[in-house]
Amino acid sequence: MAAPAEHVEPESTETDPPETDKTEETKTTRDPETSDSEPADQDPDPDLDADPDEDEDEDEPKIRDTPEDIRLEAIANTVALHPSRDILVCGDVDGDIYAYSYSCTEGENRELWSSGHHMKSCRQVRFSEDGLKLYSVSRDKAVHMLDAERGQLVTRIRGAHGAPINSLLLVDENILATGDDGGTLKVWDMRKGTDIMHLKQHEDYISDIAVDQAKRILLTTSGDGTMGVFNIKRRRFELLSEGQSGDLTSVALMKRGKKVVCGSSEGTIYIFNWNGFGATSDRFAIKAESVECIAPITDSIVCTASMDGYIRAVNLLPNRVIGCIGQHVGEPIEELAKSWDTRFLASSAHDQLIKFWDISSLPGTTVNEYRKRKKKDGRMKSLSKKAHGENDFFSGLEEEEEEEEEDSDSGSD
Repeated sequence: MAAPAEHVEPESTETDPPETDKTEETKTTRDPETSDSEPADQDPDPDLDADPDEDEDEDEPKIRDTPEDIRLEAIANTVALHPSRDILVCGDVDGDIYAYSYSCTEGENRELWSSGHHMKSCRQVRFSEDGLKLYSVSRDKAVHMLDAERGQLVTRIRGAHGAPINSLLLVDENILATGDDGGTLKVWDMRKGTDIMHLKQHEDYISDIAVDQAKRILLTTSGDGTMGVFNIKRRRFELLSEGQSGDLTSVALMKRGKKVVCGSSEGTIYIFNWNGFGATSDRFAIKAESVECIAPITDSIVCTASMDGYIRAVNLLPNRVIGCIGQHVGEPIEELAKSWDTRFLASSAHDQLIKFWDISSLPGTTVNEYRKRKKKDGRMKSLSKKAHGENDFFSGLEEEEEEEEEDSDSGSD
């Protein structure tokens, strides 16, 4: 049984007013090499003056298409972006959580705070809808709630699960769902710090959790190859889908909630009809080593991350790989997160980098049902300036010419 939630008293933030160095205030700036007869503010040789226009250009900060990469001290398992501000939070394998502000102005990425309250690897972090709270789960079996502004621990639930916690979902401002490595799902009322639903239906780890718009049905994916359906209102288990080959790694609702899509460890996207959870209605092999996570961008377009290091934009129904958003060359990608304004996609990978990708053009992308014949040397289309990097690593991603659907059972709703 989980220990009751602990309310953690924040440390005092009162500090003495900063001392003013009066010496520095009254000290005048003077070039030690300038003689008394030659004032410091007068250039002895006007002809050596630099071009003022060049000085202005040097002082102007460089504006990039995307924020600079953030280099971490350890691999980040999880990344989340603030719902209304340019702030990023990530959790790493050492159990540390870091918050950064990000900007397209070169050199303006800033670390805001760090937290080391987890004793083992941090598996997932999520912002509350208002962005004021941050929730995290860990291999240490604890659930934490932090003040997102300062990184201070507010509530801790020790021993929340009997096995390491792997997945996390905020249902609403008070209800939290967590899944562990043993296949157990728990739903928590954070006002009381106790679980209100505790069910074990999966035979392997719960990889991801999603909820419908009505906040009534929870969907889980598992390493046992099934999708679970749970009713929060009635606090009961509904059903498991038929098993798929390989692990189901991620789940998301698409097409205005009419379709459910699941990623798999074998690189196939499985599609279910809403209220038709027993068996898939469609499947789509995207020719990736795996689909580790799914980030919905629009009602029809998702971005997928893979063990092969590539981020693909995929249209669903009709099923098409639109192109490549970017890559962590040769490094498995752990998680993707979309910015609040749908301008950027952030990715965390085993190269200990958080990278940003421009996805601003994706919402305007349309895909026709007519499939064009691919050229024999056709390569996956690059959808961002950074997608190709320095090397032509797309040579290994050539798509074969096909006249029929690529392992897809249908091409429309």
